[in-house]
Order: sequence, then structure tokens, then C-alpha cells
Amino acid sequence: MKTATIQELKQELLALNQPKLLELCLRLAKFKKENKELLTFLLFEAHDEESYINSVKGLIDEGFTELPKANLYLTKKSLRKILRITNRYIKYSGSKMAETSLLIYFCSKMKLSGIPYQKSTVLNNLYETQLKKVTSALAQLHEDLQYDFQLELDEL
Repeated sequence: MKTATIQELKQELLALNQPKLLELCLRLAKFKKENKELLTFLLFEAHDEESYINSVKGLIDEGFTELPKANLYLTKKSLRKILRITNRYIKYSGSKMAETSLLIYFCSKMKLSGIPYQKSTVLNNLYETQLKKVTSALAQLHEDLQYDFQLELDEL
């Protein structure tokens, strides 16, 4: 089966009536958890980005409290899981401000957690990669926001 382009999908969706469109959206939401999460964000949380960012920060906090510190292998896996979840929520938002804020928060939590990430090449690379992502997202923000986030970034 050949997948349709975004433009073709848009044209077809414009031609549908509201009940049929509603039925398609619900079917799409039932199909995959990510689709349901994205639809939840768009319907309930997109209007208040600040509370959305705070709720994701709460998830990051929760992940760091459950972090196993005795076993470095499990610590690496858990950090990757926290980062994967964070990136998924960043993708839902699509906002560079949310991306910058959440990645800075992740890096600061990683630094404060007491994990010796400098001694592990994998963890150090993970940390440095997130800092590079923050820097690239920071360049696309307004100057006032850039200054505020740059102060936080300098602390890292």
C-alpha cells in the first residue's frame, strides 16, 4: 500500500463531514498510544503550555526518584528511558521554548542526581548531546527568552 502525502490527506479530510471526521480521529486514537497522547495534548493541554511543561517536569522528577544508582547499566537504561519520554512530550508540543526548558531541566536533574556521568563515556555523550540540542533550540527563540535560558545553560 502506498502512503498518501500530507497534501493528499489534507484535501481528503477537508472533503469529509464532521461525524465522519470524528469517527476517523477516534479510530486513530484507539490505534496507538502515542496518537491518543498527542490528541490529549492538542485537546486539553495545548492552550496552557506552562502547565504542560510543569507536568512533564513532574514526570522527569518521578523518573529520577526511581533511578537505580547502584548499577550503572540500569542507570544508563533508566536515563535513556526518561530522555525518550521527555523527547516524546517535546515532540507533541512542537515548541522550541518547551524543548529548551525541558532539556535544560533534564540536564540539571542529571547533574544534581549524583550520577558520575563524567566517568562513563555513554552518559557523558548523552549529556553533551542534550546540551547541543538546547543550544540549537535556543538560537531559534526570541532574544529575551534566549537570555533567560542562556543563564540557566551557563550554570550547567
